Amino acid sequence: MSQENVEIVRRAYEHFRVHGVLPPDAYDADFVWDMTMFNWPEQQTYSGIEGATEFLRDWIDAWEDWELDIEEFRDAGEKVVTIARQTGRAKATGLPTEMHFAQVWTLRGGKQTRMEMYSSPAAALEAVGLRE
Repeated sequence: MSQENVEIVRRAYEHFRVHGVLPPDAYDADFVWDMTMFNWPEQQTYSGIEGATEFLRDWIDAWEDWELDIEEFRDAGEKVVTIARQTGRAKATGLPTEMHFAQVWTLRGGKQTRMEMYSSPAAALEAVGLRE
């Protein structure tokens, strides 16, 4: 089942890359987008695909030339770790930025039920019992 989970997450990213929206059929009705481990100063959790969409819209709208590159998908059983890099230029200041981070996706029954954001890929891997 774990490789299947990696493919579910990979397809969701691909759908987002192509269409600019989250694929609604990939997420459980009780999906939670969790920013707690990211030390996010705003709202800590976003509920449902609507909450995740709200977060992504607000985040992406703050950048010019925003790009997301998924560097690696790591199988962790019922969880999948994605290691990513994003780049862009802040609309407010014009300053460029590059961020290396990770997301831990929890899946159940073929649906994504939770995403936990980590500012450190090593911390995300450690959280699921893996190492860099």
